[in-house]
Amino acid sequence: MAQIFHRSTNLISRVSIYGAVLIIGGLGYALYTIAMSPWYTEQNLSRQQPVPFSHRHHAGELGIDCRYCHTSVEKSSFAGLPPTQTCMTCHSQIWTNASMLEPVRASYRNDTSLAWTRVNALPDFVYFDHSIHVAKGIGCTTCHGHIAEMPLTYRAGTLYMSWCLDCHRQPEKYVRPKSEVFNPFYEPPSGAKQLEMGRKLVKEYKIQSLQHCSTCHR
Repeated sequence: MAQIFHRSTNLISRVSIYGAVLIIGGLGYALYTIAMSPWYTEQNLSRQQPVPFSHRHHAGELGIDCRYCHTSVEKSSFAGLPPTQTCMTCHSQIWTNASMLEPVRASYRNDTSLAWTRVNALPDFVYFDHSIHVAKGIGCTTCHGHIAEMPLTYRAGTLYMSWCLDCHRQPEKYVRPKSEVFNPFYEPPSGAKQLEMGRKLVKEYKIQSLQHCSTCHR
């Protein structure tokens, strides 16, 4: 019986199969790279706000405690945003005519809230409780980055599930003394010293390595 396909067909089929594998692999790598890029995660990108509020000035240079503005962070799932009255505590006395603070003054005059844009916004299907993390020795900068160095606030982490699980799997790598939770300039000990301290604090604070789906997805 005569050969139906030319011998070169074998080479073509092999090249086609290997080429398809390489193309699929390349596409997968490209999609992963895009998914982890700041263009998609919005890391390091400041958001447009009604007032260009600077954490570097308020928390860094002036040393205002996080809890002065985020009043519910220790007792609620939501850290809270300051009412305009909190801003006016200072700005009724200083920078009273600054044009960039006119939205604050207008908010106070008209008794209307400022429409802040959330920087670290989680999907509706994710539950996160600020109070339990604070109570267990997880500092503000662990999740929010070097907030006291941000002239305009931006997202420091990806907020991906894998990012959260890194801490939940090994909390000893991230926990700090409770006295340092609100210290925006806290620097953890390096390497083995952090792990040694972390293991002690995990036992002392009774931290559980919670990784079940229902912990965050309720």
